Amino acid sequence: MKHFSVIILAAGLGTRMKSCLPKVVHNVGCKSMINRVVDAVKILKPDNIVVVLGYKSEFIEKLLVGEKIKFAYQKEQLGSADAVKQAQKIFESYFGDILVINGDVPLIKSSSISKLINLKNKTNYPAAVLASKTDEPFGYGRIVRNGLFLEKIIEEKDASPVEKQIKEVNSGIYCFSKDIWKILPKIKPNKAKKEYYITDVVEILNRLGEKVCVSLNEDFCEVMGINNKMELANAERILNSRKVHELLNKGVMFLDINNVYISDDAKIGEDTKIYPGVFVDRNVSIGKNCTVKGSSYIINSEIEDNCVISYSYINGVKLSKNVKIGPFAHLRPETILKENVKVGNFSEIKKSVVSRNSKVNHLSYIGDSNIGANVNIGAGTITCNYDGAKKHQTVIGSNSFIGSNVNFVAPVRIGKNVLIGAGSTITKNVKSGLVAIERSSQITKKRVNRSE
Repeated sequence: MKHFSVIILAAGLGTRMKSCLPKVVHNVGCKSMINRVVDAVKILKPDNIVVVLGYKSEFIEKLLVGEKIKFAYQKEQLGSADAVKQAQKIFESYFGDILVINGDVPLIKSSSISKLINLKNKTNYPAAVLASKTDEPFGYGRIVRNGLFLEKIIEEKDASPVEKQIKEVNSGIYCFSKDIWKILPKIKPNKAKKEYYITDVVEILNRLGEKVCVSLNEDFCEVMGINNKMELANAERILNSRKVHELLNKGVMFLDINNVYISDDAKIGEDTKIYPGVFVDRNVSIGKNCTVKGSSYIINSEIEDNCVISYSYINGVKLSKNVKIGPFAHLRPETILKENVKVGNFSEIKKSVVSRNSKVNHLSYIGDSNIGANVNIGAGTITCNYDGAKKHQTVIGSNSFIGSNVNFVAPVRIGKNVLIGAGSTITKNVKSGLVAIERSSQITKKRVNRSE
């Protein structure tokens, strides 16, 4: 591929999105629209990426921190051609091609962009346009051909009744030669809005006797622009469907492919079964032969093979093999559960390590703790880790048995093979091999019948 650079147009107000935020900062899946477009072009290793900003540019700049990107600014919203012109100074001594793409096409694939650039290189024409076909072309510029070549791009509002029947539409993605900078000054403002449209380049080139070629993309969803919340939701649906079908082809099982949400960066192993209602958010890996059941939510977590998760919330957690979670468990960041651990209903674990074969079965809170192997945590057990100012750690040694309704007032250390009696509040360390019981004596009195 010859040298090329990219201009991403992201200066628009996006009024139809009905939001106080710039349109392109809205997420599709786990990434903003602008980040998705940047990722798509970055794979092709352009010489430069320039993003043209305007409305509330600081929000977009923040999303692109760390990227090798240059910025240009369009102070007035004077159309797409004017937006491209704002980047001209950056390319004063540049002789490669210029790819122009809108920042609101989050489903575009690198392969489609590459196909457009390669066509431009092969024909050596001054411009190439990416087009697609749709049965619902309303709102899109129509591709008017003269044989194999592009004659003009006619906008919806300017199209004749015959032209409105054309199903081939403009994607807003172009590849131009360096001569684009000579063409832009020839563009005249639109009479209605007084804006300068990049689509006018096609007619100008035709008048100059030049040819413009068209790269036809079969998947219209890739070039679908996102202008409002309905289109945003539709893009989410398409992206999710792509991911589900990708995972189906890798051996993952879904009971209802239309009733799950799987982030497009998720990694899920073969023979894992995903039940309806599951939400797998960003930065999640799930191993082989796992089961994830109803309404579970997982984010920022690593789950190894043969785990079972039921109706649970999991955030920032690492589960080793053969772990069983739920139903209705809450696992919070920096939790590590080793092999064969069981966490049952209405239990919460935060910033803790629970070693192999241990159980936290019912209605317990384990926070800032280190639990050894083969430990049984009775129902209603609580680690009282917060003194109002600082968090403190609870340590429980291997092979210990913790009775129901025990309170550990941290910091406290429990040795190995310890038995803690039910209903105890433990405030002092307990050495290995001992039994600890802390209760007041039971008092029995005659009941007074108030009705007497």
